[in-house]
Amino acid sequence: MAAGGDAMSGAMLEAHVVVRREGFVLDAEISASAGEVVAVMGPSGAGKSTLVSVIAGLSPLSDGAVRVAGEVVSSPRAQVTPQRRGVVLLGQEPHLFPHVSARDNVAFGMSAPDGRARAAARVERRSRAERALAEVGLAGVGHRRPAELSGGQQQRVALARALATLPRVLLLDEPFTALDPVTVADLRRMLAERLRAAGTTAVFVTHDVVDAVAVADRLVVLEAGRVTQSGAVREVLTTPATDFVAALAGVNRAAGRVEDGVWAADRLRLPAPSSVEGDAAALIPIGAVRLDAADAGVAGPGSIDGVATWSARVERIEATPSGARVHTASPAIVCELTVAQMLAAAIAEGDRVVLSVDTADVRIVAA
Repeated sequence: MAAGGDAMSGAMLEAHVVVRREGFVLDAEISASAGEVVAVMGPSGAGKSTLVSVIAGLSPLSDGAVRVAGEVVSSPRAQVTPQRRGVVLLGQEPHLFPHVSARDNVAFGMSAPDGRARAAARVERRSRAERALAEVGLAGVGHRRPAELSGGQQQRVALARALATLPRVLLLDEPFTALDPVTVADLRRMLAERLRAAGTTAVFVTHDVVDAVAVADRLVVLEAGRVTQSGAVREVLTTPATDFVAALAGVNRAAGRVEDGVWAADRLRLPAPSSVEGDAAALIPIGAVRLDAADAGVAGPGSIDGVATWSARVERIEATPSGARVHTASPAIVCELTVAQMLAAAIAEGDRVVLSVDTADVRIVAA
């Protein structure tokens, strides 16, 4: 993967995609330099799949242009066919040919060597396909048909086929969605290795922030058809500009105002750095927030010895595999409780509780 950074001129991919449909407008710019992996994340309906569909040449755009290696492949007036633009799309389903082997599925996308007899070319493509399968951890299964493979193995075959075509840009549209967590972790590791080894430029649409952290150089966040934040993955996640990005990073992003060195929002008060004044956001890690029942005898609202405490009303309790997420109001803050903590707190929606956080765990940033 390329080193993370801002969009570069002369990028392998440069796209300004404008799509207008009834009730929805997508207006987004994205670029990727050679060998760079760019993750795209956003809520459902943000336009992520539409974006990669346009780049792949499967959907028209209303305005803007898509350039691959400097060549315009999509515009309102010109459209290079998907087969000729050097872009491959791998989605949630592997879309393998069911009647041929895994090896022949991979070989299908390979061009025949020039000046070779057809039989010799076929043998060479099959040999290259076997090597491609070995590179994704499928050595020795090239003779099997898709129905004889697991879902994870089928997706590996699809990835091997995509990379074997030597695409200028590989588009990945949530390729792990239908797979179990163990398989996903294995495929994520393999994908990062193969993209790095091949130096492939890729756009990776995903709903899992772990994919972005493990695989991508840069992260582009798409919300309601617009790019709301982009940059190196770590930069975006450590300085979330929207509530959606904050949730990805596992932090609360509470809007407030700084006056005289104090950030305030509703019942919560926090010390603020001298460099911040006026509208500002408090970034409070979800795991740093502690919750006690209102009658538990803890200190009331205020700041004592580096600990900020405030009272809040429970708006919603959301079950999680390890316990629950408790959503509170004034300001909107989420905290996580284990099953044992939930039982000890004995809280319900509508109850008042006391929240606290070590002020050292909080960052105040200009809005």
